[in-house]
Amino acid sequence: MKKLVSIAFILLLLFNVLGYYGLFFGLHYQNKQQLIQQFDTEDYSDLETVTIKMPLAVPYANDAQEYQRVDGEFEHNGEFYRMVKQRLSQDTLYIVCIKDQQSKRINQALTDYVKTFSDKPVDGKSHSLTLPTFIKEYLVSTHTIKSSSEGWSFDVSSNNTPVVLIHTYCSSIIHPPEKA
Repeated sequence: MKKLVSIAFILLLLFNVLGYYGLFFGLHYQNKQQLIQQFDTEDYSDLETVTIKMPLAVPYANDAQEYQRVDGEFEHNGEFYRMVKQRLSQDTLYIVCIKDQQSKRINQALTDYVKTFSDKPVDGKSHSLTLPTFIKEYLVSTHTIKSSSEGWSFDVSSNNTPVVLIHTYCSSIIHPPEKA
């Protein structure tokens, strides 16, 4: 029972440290490993594949008759693709890809989660902030204007001084050490 409680507290601490970013990273990693295993066993339909032809001028390149297994991912026009295999034939590189719908959903969920941190509302309606941001009340910033040259030009400098909340004590009476 103590082990179960301690494991639960460790998981809660990890979730507190990593937050939702760790959760999204874990989902992305799990999806990647699952697709790599699926591609290695060739457990996909040819109807799902998309072949991309790219002109590629590589001197002294060997023409490949067979496709070679590759791993990679890219995004094009909002769609996520996973590279399955490729081959180089004369001056053309053929890349076989599959659309990755799960990565698209994970990245969309992450984007929606990050949008909750901005001042703009997610639903498009304007809401006024009722709670002030308290961090602005505790940070001190001073602005000074100093004349650096004659005429119409002035330099403006901004100094952010940290607030020291620890009181220090300095003795104002200086006396020699006591005699032994």
